[in-house]
Amino acid sequence: MEALRTVTGVAAPLLRINIDTDQIIPTLFLGGTDAKGYGAHLFHGWRFLADGSPNPEFVLNQPPYDQAQVLLADRNFGCGSSRERAPKALREFGFRAIIAPSFGGIFFNNCFRNGIVPVELPIENVRHLASLGGAQVTVDLEQQVVIAADGSRFAFKSPETLRQMLLAGVDEIQLTLERGAELGAFRDRDRAKRPWAY
Repeated sequence: MEALRTVTGVAAPLLRINIDTDQIIPTLFLGGTDAKGYGAHLFHGWRFLADGSPNPEFVLNQPPYDQAQVLLADRNFGCGSSRERAPKALREFGFRAIIAPSFGGIFFNNCFRNGIVPVELPIENVRHLASLGGAQVTVDLEQQVVIAADGSRFAFKSPETLRQMLLAGVDEIQLTLERGAELGAFRDRDRAKRPWAY
């Protein structure tokens, strides 16, 4: 996984509540075992008209939002099923951060594992960012702050283990292996105390 410390990009407003994983990437496009190609179908039901042409009314089909790296959403973004391909589709499309008041729990965790930082901010802060009309937003995972184009700063918190994984660009297995010396020392101490367990 690619490390992420900060991302600066256009923030696209999609201020709808309860956007679920089936709206993010419909079941129709989940066939096969290949873990790629989902970005083309992101928000398919909204991005495209019945004839398959782009919907000109949908925000991600309009400049500058078609180049957005930050998505602004309303409450309970990513609710519904646990499909990991929802954050994969968002990542493939180009998003590196999602800012919303709340997220579906499994989706929130899966974002970190797929190179996206999910940021929880009060809806008033999200609406402020949206009001800046396509201006760039910086999400600093290292400092845990969102910086708007007008200089506004909004602090956020991330689960520390997931934050460290994304900062380093590693998954749980790699993170554990990096602590090999500590684990080995623990096993040595434990073996001395409980030899029967080994």
